[in-house]
Amino acid sequence: MQSNRSLAPDTKSSSNLPPAIAVAGLGVRYGRDVVALDGIDLAFAPGGFTVLLGPSGAGKSTLLRCMNGLARPSAGQVLGPDGAPIHRQLRAHRRQTGMVFQQHQLIGRLSVLENVLIGLLGQRSPWTALLPPSRAERERALDALERVGLIERALARADALSGGQQQRVGIARALVQRPRLMLADEPVASLDPVTAERVLDLLARICREDGITAIVSLHQVEFARRYAERIVALAAGGVVFDGPPALLAETDITRIYGAAHSTTAAQEEYA
Repeated sequence: MQSNRSLAPDTKSSSNLPPAIAVAGLGVRYGRDVVALDGIDLAFAPGGFTVLLGPSGAGKSTLLRCMNGLARPSAGQVLGPDGAPIHRQLRAHRRQTGMVFQQHQLIGRLSVLENVLIGLLGQRSPWTALLPPSRAERERALDALERVGLIERALARADALSGGQQQRVGIARALVQRPRLMLADEPVASLDPVTAERVLDLLARICREDGITAIVSLHQVEFARRYAERIVALAAGGVVFDGPPALLAETDITRIYGAAHSTTAAQEEYA
């Protein structure tokens, strides 16, 4: 396997701004034998839309979880925009980081609005977390729902929505935080291709409009090429491609997914 070092620079690295987030020598092991990430180095420029591409087990979810402090590295560090490890200021880091999950992670019996308001709990102090939401918070949540096209479903139960609508609620819940960083872990893996395209259109548009740095893990090569400004491909815990979509060749796809996978198979793979 090639070196786990980044194979190509971030296309926005010429900016004088520091990275929105970076990982240095990041390694994650489970037990003695399972290597999820193998000492990788990556930096993500502010405002970029990066797709983490690769098959199941490549390390994409583990990398995202490390970047939000949900998983603890066995080696190396995750660094914030000030260059300091995020674990030193984890609560502040999470306030500025939106997370979109594959399975939505909504509470079905609660209304759509109540689920979006959950995104603001991390911004409250321990003394106010149990108080009812303020008028300003409700207006902020309603604004997020309007942006994802679900304002008319604000009072509906979350479990009454379709899969695509539920994922849009998940985006609104992340958006209500007004994040500087958006992490999305296989956000369209459980959706049909048409609905998946609509969700990715929405996510890409919002991140572009708000200048949010987005790091999105996907299986589908077609979607990665269409939406990414930069593709970072992982295989067996290491970086095997890092560059703009135009440079992703068939040989790279074979290296990512293995010789048994054609481009078509990679595009259609939903796990």
